[in-house]
Amino acid sequence: MAQDLKELFAKERKKTHSLKKGHESRFLNRLDGEFPKELNKKENKTFFWLGIAASVLVMFGLGLYFFSNPSKNDTNRNNQVVDTDSTGARTQNFSLGDLSPDLKKIESYYVTNINLELSGIEFTGDNKAIVDGYMETLADLDKEYNKLNVELNKIGPNDQTISALIKNLQLRLQLLQKLKTKLNQLKSSKNEQESSNII
Repeated sequence: MAQDLKELFAKERKKTHSLKKGHESRFLNRLDGEFPKELNKKENKTFFWLGIAASVLVMFGLGLYFFSNPSKNDTNRNNQVVDTDSTGARTQNFSLGDLSPDLKKIESYYVTNINLELSGIEFTGDNKAIVDGYMETLADLDKEYNKLNVELNKIGPNDQTISALIKNLQLRLQLLQKLKTKLNQLKSSKNEQESSNII
């Protein structure tokens, strides 16, 4: 009973098994008989046209996606307050965020917070002079940031340029936070004056 399986498999490998002559042709003829050729041709034509229709549908969908999205992206780029790439040639130039993932996180953190602070500022006729003064300073900081970005592309990344770019973003955020505090103080003092006038 106890047979060595290795020996059995070795014996089986040595044996050669062959099919009877004409077996393959008989099998193919029988197979062709079971599936009519007209049905196969009809199905192939149907699948061919379905494939073309699916391809056209996919191309139409991709066309809609690409033609509708660039206009949205362009408006978002135009509304961006902090411009991280001043030259516009994105293929050759790189910004702070392109240097490393950590710097990208830092840059996106400051840019997001700066845009958030700007969106929270209420512009009225009473605070126009204050807001305009801060916006001029922000514009100067933005020009300086663009110059630093050009320097980063010409000279290459170095510690001084990178720290100057980060410091610029920090200054802009701090400036906007001071503006928001000043506007809140102005608003509260105006509310106090109005309440004292009412009494």
